[in-house]
Amino acid sequence: MLSLSIVIPVYNAEATIEALCNSLVYLYAKKYQMQILLVNDGSKDESDARCRKLHTTYPLIVTYLKLARNFGEHNAVMAGLNHATGEYCVVMDDDLQNPPEELEKLVDEIQKGYDVVYARYASKQDSLFRNMGSAFHDKVATLFLKKPVNLYLSSFKVMNRFLLNEVIKYSGPDPYVDGIVLRTTDNISTIPVKHHQRPSGRSGYTLGKLISIWGSMVVSYSLVPLRLIGIVGLLITAGGVVYGIFKAYDDLHTYGKLTDFETLMSANLTFRGLTMMAVSILGEYVGRIYVLLNHDPQFVVRELVTLDRKQGQVKSLSSYKGRDEQILSSGNS
Repeated sequence: MLSLSIVIPVYNAEATIEALCNSLVYLYAKKYQMQILLVNDGSKDESDARCRKLHTTYPLIVTYLKLARNFGEHNAVMAGLNHATGEYCVVMDDDLQNPPEELEKLVDEIQKGYDVVYARYASKQDSLFRNMGSAFHDKVATLFLKKPVNLYLSSFKVMNRFLLNEVIKYSGPDPYVDGIVLRTTDNISTIPVKHHQRPSGRSGYTLGKLISIWGSMVVSYSLVPLRLIGIVGLLITAGGVVYGIFKAYDDLHTYGKLTDFETLMSANLTFRGLTMMAVSILGEYVGRIYVLLNHDPQFVVRELVTLDRKQGQVKSLSSYKGRDEQILSSGNS
């Protein structure tokens, strides 16, 4: 029987997480050797109680990880991937927009020999703001991560054990899972699936969080901004040389010197603006290096609730992953 891990980052999903897990167990418990990893990313509602209830209901299937605070979706996914045991691993959202019945399509496709299979939505049932953000995200990924134009980086995907092992080698504090995937493999496929409207609540992604993800994507996984600055600087330098030659020639063929104050101020402001932009981008790179050297954790697991088939139930297992992963304490109940 194929072993399958399903990682679900949970954030304020008290209204949907039980229905999602119940559907997954009903549809696939007899078909796969299934492990569902619920990663509570600092939820403020009753998600913690719902996840504990699901573990009690399905102790052999559901593993519950409670993070010490809100680290962000990709950090939560990395926490789940680090505890996944399956031959294949599915990542999906907690809001039922990824229909459980579509999961089998991804699993069937990856068994053809791909490292990762992404869901492709014929029609996205998101708000206009979220759709605009997704479109911009796609353009940024294509430009900075060299993503194939026809590849949509969906949060609903499945990867094989080879790729999963490569992804969890990344220990930086700001993981972007799809960026790690793209720099690891090009053996990628997509499969069309349905996308449902969110039955309740609203997306946890604010404009600030989306900008943070774009910044991490651009700075942590690409040198394109630095190269663009170099190209822009070269073009401005060339333009300045041409402008100087033109002014010198013009000065020789006119009476008096051309000392236009407005032209001088415009050129001065252009160079100052370019300098500030370059310093800002360089500062972002240096800042991320500082955070990395400071060993900021990728995630901190406050509690791991699972069932050890040999020793019984294990609770209150705390761990973190920064430069490396360490187990701080453990106990059996």
